[in-house]
Amino acid sequence: MTTPSALTRPTGVPLTLRLAARLIILPAVLLSFLPPRRIRAVLGAVRHGAAPASAAQAKSARDAVCAVSLFCAGPRGCLPRSLGTALLCRLGGNWPTWCTGVGKVPPFAAHAWVEVEGRLVDEGVPDDYFARLLTVPPVRRPDR
Repeated sequence: MTTPSALTRPTGVPLTLRLAARLIILPAVLLSFLPPRRIRAVLGAVRHGAAPASAAQAKSARDAVCAVSLFCAGPRGCLPRSLGTALLCRLGGNWPTWCTGVGKVPPFAAHAWVEVEGRLVDEGVPDDYFARLLTVPPVRRPDR
């Protein structure tokens, strides 16, 4: 038996941000086919030079990705959604913490998400719900 559900897509996303998200979706989906260590290496290289993202910037990027891609908005689109969100933030000069992990309680399912300062961005679960296995945080610049 299946449970009927309807996906909700964010509205009110500015046109320029939706266009940028459309450009980011293909690289995000292609990146999602790579092994985890390669994804981490690519994201580790891409994040350099970016300032840490704010929660509002990360949510705005996530909303844009979900607004332009029904797959990314769906329950099985967490990896390309999180990659698209991180890459869209980077396009704006910012970087959230990109994470993958598993739920701490059954059912133990893999998940990918972005967070800012240890807080999940728009995931609808408590911040300690997932055990982090891979993270790509912003590069902290030394104080000058």
